[in-house]
Order: sequence, then C-alpha cells, then structure tokens
Amino acid sequence: MPIPDVRLLVLDLDGTVVGDDNRITSAVKSAVQTVRQRGIKVAIATGRMYRSALRFHRELALTLPLMSYQGAWIQDPHTGVQHRHWPVDPQRALELLDYFEQADLSPHLSIHFYLNDQLYVQEMRPDTDHYAQRTLIEPILVDDLRLTLAQMDVAPTKVLAVSEDPEIVERMLNTLQKRYKKSELYLTRSAPIYFEAANPQVNKGVAVQYLAEELLGITPDQVVAIGDNYNDLEMLQYAGVGIAMGNAPLAVQKQADWVAPTVEEDGVVTAIKTWVLAG
Repeated sequence: MPIPDVRLLVLDLDGTVVGDDNRITSAVKSAVQTVRQRGIKVAIATGRMYRSALRFHRELALTLPLMSYQGAWIQDPHTGVQHRHWPVDPQRALELLDYFEQADLSPHLSIHFYLNDQLYVQEMRPDTDHYAQRTLIEPILVDDLRLTLAQMDVAPTKVLAVSEDPEIVERMLNTLQKRYKKSELYLTRSAPIYFEAANPQVNKGVAVQYLAEELLGITPDQVVAIGDNYNDLEMLQYAGVGIAMGNAPLAVQKQADWVAPTVEEDGVVTAIKTWVLAG
C-alpha cells in the first residue's frame, strides 16, 4: 500500500537499480520518469565515487544533488555546488593502512584511497582491475599511499579495502568496530567483498535527512528509500518506507519495511508501482 504523500524517492545504485551488467534497464528508467512526472523528486545515494555515479544521475535525468561516497560527498551536478564534503581524518586513514598491511591481511587486500574524487592505489591487483572496469575509473598508481597523502595535504573522502574472500572482510569489520567508536569512524560493507571506512558523521541516512529536511523541507514519512546492502540500512531506517531488494542480505531484508524482487528482476519497478505510484 503506498504512503499517502510521497515527496522523495531515494535510490541506491549497485544491486538496486544497476545490475550485474552495470546498466540501468529501460523499465527502471521508465518507472523513474513516471515518478518524476508525478511531481515526486528522485535522488541517488551511493557508495560510489561522485564521478562514477554521475553517468547514472544523467541517465535518469535527475535534478537533485547527488549523494556519493555514502553521503560524504554531496554535490549538485547542474550547478557544481558542493553541499557537503566530510572526509576521513588523515591520521585515522594511516591507522587503517597500518592495519591492512599486516602480514596476515596484506596478501588478500587491495587498498583504495579516494582523494579529490580520484582513486589512488599502491598496486594493481585483479580485484582493483575489476573495480576500475565496473566504475569506469582509472586508478592512479603510486609508490606509497602515505607519501601521497602527505604530499597532497588532503584528507581522503573514503578508504576502501577489497578482498575476494568475504570472510576476511567480515573479520576486519568485527575487529575494527571494536577498535573504533562510532564517533571515530563509520565502518560498513557496501558488498560482501568491500570494507569501507568514512567520516563518523557519514552514512546514507544522514545524507538523505539533509536532502529531505534541509534542502527540500519535507519529513521522513514523505520519503521512500530503496537499497540492497548494509551501507543502506541507515537510510532505510530513516525513510517512511525503507525497501530492501530481494538480493539484499537477509539481515538487511529483516530491517526493511518491505522486500522487493531482485535487481535482475527489476525489483525497483515493482517497488515503485507498489509504494509510490499505486492509488
């Protein structure tokens, strides 16, 4: 049953509107266009880099600021105005690098630093190549991330560690969540093989709240949010209706108000018809 006064629909990208083929289907595009024709705003909230997410923002012909890097970077593509940039404290980033480079972890990890919306890595591994192909971002290879961080004198927007073994990512998350308070770092997974660290004030829920309440002047009960992973939980909990995709982990599905079909089944279309356009 649709909520009575939807004003904003927020969509995650990968696993929600972007499937394995790295595309948005025509059915999803059509559904989003219909939502916009009804006068309902549509926005993207993603863990992707701003530059990587921009093409999907344009494909969907959206007008609102784009929430990227889990909401750490919020920018209006039309005006160029950056509404928010909350980076990771450089000292925390170096501590994470020390942890990742331990002998039992280092062989299994690709470490990504995001500086000024560019991706910096110390070595090219198969999982980094795959990441680059999916995001259409060319990594910048450097000899030493520590030196690069010092020379650029800029804080990283996000730190990402990629491992082909999801159990390693799970272990890192458990270890570091005990080591750091929530007031020190925001730690999450955006996929089973992606460990992400951001500014402690950052998460998609905070970003959507800013967009809804500060920029649009609407309330949580007027928001529908759709996502598929742990990094979507905060925005699903914030929204009046939080919808998980059928391909989401069961723990995420259990915390959602409703579960849509999978991304490969165009589950977003079903969710939109059920909760936004019906009635």
